[in-house]
Amino acid sequence: MIKIRLSRHGAKKRPFYHIVATDSRMPRDGRYIEKLGTYQPTLARDDANRVALNVDRIKYWLGVGAQTTDRVALFLANAGLIAKPVFTEKPKQSAPKTKAVARAAEKAQKIADAQEAERAAKEEAEAAAKAENEAKSETVAEPISEQSAPTVEAVAQEVSAPVETPVAEPEPTVEPVTETQAAEPAAAAEEVAETPTQSAEPATESASTTEASSAESAPAESKSDAE
Repeated sequence: MIKIRLSRHGAKKRPFYHIVATDSRMPRDGRYIEKLGTYQPTLARDDANRVALNVDRIKYWLGVGAQTTDRVALFLANAGLIAKPVFTEKPKQSAPKTKAVARAAEKAQKIADAQEAERAAKEEAEAAAKAENEAKSETVAEPISEQSAPTVEAVAQEVSAPVETPVAEPEPTVEPVTETQAAEPAAAAEEVAETPTQSAEPATESASTTEASSAESAPAESKSDAE
């Protein structure tokens, strides 16, 4: 069977490949039927000389049933000669070894444990903060309830107490004043008015008596003087 594959040339650590059509039974770097292009991996990916293809001859060999390797198939797909292949399985040669798989699993387990511990710590912190906020709200609510309790009780007592209706006091009765009662104050006023007059009469009498005695004593003194 004819295969289109790579044939390595170049120096050590400086690879250079030929794209060749060869018999599948021949060794990789052995005899080939025809050279179809070149591949220089040391060049940049955007370099035009990195992959060089003889498109006409490649189409011919594909037309006669030649098969391509995976690497050459990617080159031809990028050039638009064939459809891009789909690789479902990784090559066994590039698969990770047993120890590498164990290290990767251990690393993944450590990462998962760290994430779980972080999540648990976060939940504990949130729960502690929530409990603290609830305790603060309860301590603030207790004094408020104690202060408001008497007011509520007083309001309840006022509401439950019966409403007392004011009782109308009886108006005082005015007794008619009789003529005798009206005359009594007038008589009392007359008596008060007469009382100073009576007290003035004795004062007048005492004054006249004093004058008479002084008149009698005056002639007696004059007689004594004449003698």
